[in-house]
Formats: sequence, C-alpha cells, structure tokens
Amino acid sequence: MKFRPCIDLHHGKVKQIVGGSLADGQEPETNFVADQPPAWFAELYKKDGLTGGHVIKLGEGNEVAAREALAAWPGGLQVGGGITAENATEWLDAGAAQVIVTSFVFQNGRIDETRLGQLVSAIGKERLVLDLSCRKREGHQYHVVTDRWQTFTETVVDAETLAQLSESCCEFLVHGVDVEGKQQGMDEELIKLLAAHSPIPCVYAGGVRSFHDLEKLDVAGCGKIDVTIGSALDLFGGAMPYRDVVEFCRSH
Repeated sequence: MKFRPCIDLHHGKVKQIVGGSLADGQEPETNFVADQPPAWFAELYKKDGLTGGHVIKLGEGNEVAAREALAAWPGGLQVGGGITAENATEWLDAGAAQVIVTSFVFQNGRIDETRLGQLVSAIGKERLVLDLSCRKREGHQYHVVTDRWQTFTETVVDAETLAQLSESCCEFLVHGVDVEGKQQGMDEELIKLLAAHSPIPCVYAGGVRSFHDLEKLDVAGCGKIDVTIGSALDLFGGAMPYRDVVEFCRSH
C-alpha cells in the first residue's frame, strides 16, 4: 500500500472540500484552506519521494496554481481537471507524470470510445489515468459520476468495466464520493471491489480518518490498493500526522 499525496485546488488555493458539495453557482462546503502555495506541498512531496500524487483542478481559476505545483516537481505528480485530448500533451509538457481524465471520456452518460481512443493516441496509455470516482445509485451499484461528481453516468464500476478500461490506461483513481471529505469512515465495499477486479493499480480516496482505517484498507484492499488522505491529514487541518502516515504506508 502506497501513500499518494494530493493537492486539491479551488480558486487557485489548496483546499479540502466535501466532494458531494461541488455544484455550479454555489460555494462548496470547505473543510480547510491552506496558507501555503501549491508549490510548497509539491516540494514537500518531492523531498519525501512520494511519487504518483495528484494535483486536481476543481473548476476554473486553477491553471496557474496547477502549473506552479507541477513545476516544483517535474515528473512527480499527476494532474486532473478539464483534461482533454487537445490539452493533455500541454499538461505533460508542463511537468505532469500522467494526466487524470473523467468527464472528457464520458458523453451522454456512457464511455465515448472515440474520445478515449483520441487520448490514447495522443499520449499513450502509460500516461493516462482514468478517474472512476463513483457513487451508489439508489443504494445498489456503483456508477461513475462526472461534472464535479454531480452527474451519474450509466457506467457501472464492476469487473467488466475495470477490465475493459484497463486496456486504455495505466491506473485508476477512485474517490468514494459519498464519503469523500466527511471523515466518517471509508467505503470498504468499494475498496474490496477494486482489489478483487482491477487488473491495474488503483488509488482509493474517501473517508480515511485514522491509522485504524489504514489497517482496514490494507486488509480490504489485499495490500494492492494505494491511498490518498485529505481532510484527516494534519497538513490539511486533520489529526493524522503526515510524517506518520508516510512511514506507516512505507512499512506496509
């Protein structure tokens, strides 16, 4: 289990927000706003050798901040938010190790094979991470959600989907949106599903609030699922010491 750090950007600031509260025309519910600039976090992660973390642009006004973070550690971080086949190469040239994509490859609630193919042709599957962040629909199956996690797609996160999409990317990033930012516990059912059926690396985010949770994630994920921690981390105002999290994950 590897710790994947994050830099979530909203209006150019590093923030932690409640995932399900993102919507047009209103401010999201915010847990934390950092005093430090994005590059400060990137430099910290670089110092600790934490590869594969992600910079996520939550809406407009984050281009400059994202570029500053990537420039602080070229090749060390992934970037997501508004990525398309047209601008993916631009973000890789700016220093991203991989680009993270969701909405661009989902149109009218379904996977757009043409757009997915355009991305793979433009940058190669080894530079593409697919964000399959999901919510349960009516308490049943997990469906990928797009448009800042507000729109359900018809794509179910299951063994068939994971196998199909693994042919076009190098990794999945999956937020358990219903628990994201709430520090109320993880979605263990989702973690077990990913561990059982994903043929490529997976990074899980959502609800981690303690080292006991990390132990449970390691067990539920069979040691195969990497983890991102947001609001619970002391860097973002939480109780879990960043340094201890780094050492815990290295020991597992």
